[in-house]
Amino acid sequence: MLFMIPLNLLNLKKQWVQPIGIAPLVIFRILFFGLVSLGAVRFLSSGWIEELYQADFFYFKFYGLEWVPDIHAEQMYLLFIVCAIAAFGAALGLFYKLNAAITFGTFFLYETTDATHYLNHYYLVLLLAFLMIFLPANRAFALDVKWRKQIAVQTVPGYVIQILRVQLVCVYFFAGLAKLNADWLVHHMPLAVWLPSKADLPVIGSWLALPFVAKLFSYGGALYDLSIGFLLWNKKTRPFAYLAVLIFHTMVGLLFNIGLFPWIMILCTLIFFSPNWHESKLKKLGYTPVGYNWSPKFPRLTQWAVVGFIAIQIVLPLRHIVYPGNLFWHEQGYRFGWRVMLVEKSGQAVFTVYNQQGVFLGEVDNQAYLSPYQEKQMAIQPDLILQYAHFLKDTLASQYQLGDLQIKCNSQVALNGRSAQALIDDSVDLTQEEEGWSNKSWVLPLKEKGHD
Repeated sequence: MLFMIPLNLLNLKKQWVQPIGIAPLVIFRILFFGLVSLGAVRFLSSGWIEELYQADFFYFKFYGLEWVPDIHAEQMYLLFIVCAIAAFGAALGLFYKLNAAITFGTFFLYETTDATHYLNHYYLVLLLAFLMIFLPANRAFALDVKWRKQIAVQTVPGYVIQILRVQLVCVYFFAGLAKLNADWLVHHMPLAVWLPSKADLPVIGSWLALPFVAKLFSYGGALYDLSIGFLLWNKKTRPFAYLAVLIFHTMVGLLFNIGLFPWIMILCTLIFFSPNWHESKLKKLGYTPVGYNWSPKFPRLTQWAVVGFIAIQIVLPLRHIVYPGNLFWHEQGYRFGWRVMLVEKSGQAVFTVYNQQGVFLGEVDNQAYLSPYQEKQMAIQPDLILQYAHFLKDTLASQYQLGDLQIKCNSQVALNGRSAQALIDDSVDLTQEEEGWSNKSWVLPLKEKGHD
């Protein structure tokens, strides 16, 4: 009975175990991996690799992933070439499992090489690529089936489709939950800053500068994110919900430079439509359903793997509640929580060096070790400030034979329209602090001075 708890909690018996047509998974495979391949080609041709991955830069790491090697420009070009080819192969269903795993692996290395480049939609791509490794997306309308006809199927277990839907619902719902804060709902930040800056756009530009528009977008955005995943899941509301998806993400894509993210959400949310709808689209491309109806049992190990994955996706966005203070300020539990476009944050960090007797030795020139983008991101994220301080201690002591050093930081940061204020306690020797799950007492609390 204990092992049946996941089935009861998630109603898996009906929606997650019974066979479902494979067509939604096939279209998801083509669109998702096609977008990843296109994104990799776009990154290769942008010139960003040479700009962001110089060999003499310090690379920031995510906590627990310090073991990820530094990948510099030459290797990063190769990484993206391999990713583009592997993702294209996976989209075609060619050596699918291998290419899906390579796509995940190469994108994982890119995403974890330098934490300053973290973006929510990169994290989403990483999660979806991971899931797709284990899903039988190559068992219909795939080159693998051309050579191994015995693997062709017309149906798959329901959980194969539902796990992708749940992942997308989590993205939307937690993005909406994150908007339920005073900055977004009361002060309409950061939209009150961003929208007027688009006043030069044709037709709609003059409207974007009006104060009520930021308010409308703030409330509308929160309502959209909180409800859209569930509306997509419901058959009756699905057509109207998808129309809202098209309008919302098209508008976001036009107003803000956020790359392929609108396309990812527009195309991936097609997974909510019925197998018959997807099959009708595939038939226009020459698809003929062949093979047997595959409905294997839902083993206990798979049940717990699915439930465990979903549990992680629920816990990670909520982990910030154990930390006191303003999440957007101290950022403890900020990443991996679908906090999309909620923060307008800028600042600068000045690092001072002392010997163990407390004698001032000088200030650090951050540009000697960081790119302009890295310096900008580091100055507003406490865990990156701490990581950089430890790097400076080791590097400066080695370069100048200075022995044991103290590193302190004065970081002035402005958050969502507030005046700049100190982020870090500049009396603390950061080299004596360690990264971990405990509260960062050396991060000063946010003083609510009001919004400019």
